[in-house]
Amino acid sequence: MRPYLISLAAGLLVGVIYALLKVRSPAPPAIALVGLLGILLGEQVVPIIKSYFVSRAEARTMRLSCTEHVLGRMPANSEAAERAS
Repeated sequence: MRPYLISLAAGLLVGVIYALLKVRSPAPPAIALVGLLGILLGEQVVPIIKSYFVSRAEARTMRLSCTEHVLGRMPANSEAAERAS
């Protein structure tokens, strides 16, 4: 139930911001996509900041995790994957 309430609160906040910016909802596709990109990048700010306060190994893992979350998993070279296994 809690994720639904958080989602509702975030939606209300975005609705208020749209009203203040005088952007109609649903926003034009370009504005909506830029907003989604901002949400995706903003979601990664906390782990990146946290990574500066942990060991190097943990920081590297956190940064890779954020990169994969934002950019998606990069395609692996099948030959390199075979050699690794």
